[in-house]
Amino acid sequence: MAVHDNVTPIRGRACPICGDRTSMEHRPFCSVRCKDIDLSRWLGGHYRIATSETAPERPADHGDDSEY
Repeated sequence: MAVHDNVTPIRGRACPICGDRTSMEHRPFCSVRCKDIDLSRWLGGHYRIATSETAPERPADHGDDSEY
């Protein structure tokens, strides 16, 4: 865990990515790096809620490029 320069720590909070102290500027993270890692995880679909639902069925592909 790195200590970042110019970081105002918030008591009792740890960065959810690296566990370092959070800063007011990047709350709830400690740095721009950890904010970007979290954003990348969201955009990549790593954060998911488990469900028992199934995806709707898609129409069968007929192998040609004709319109329906």
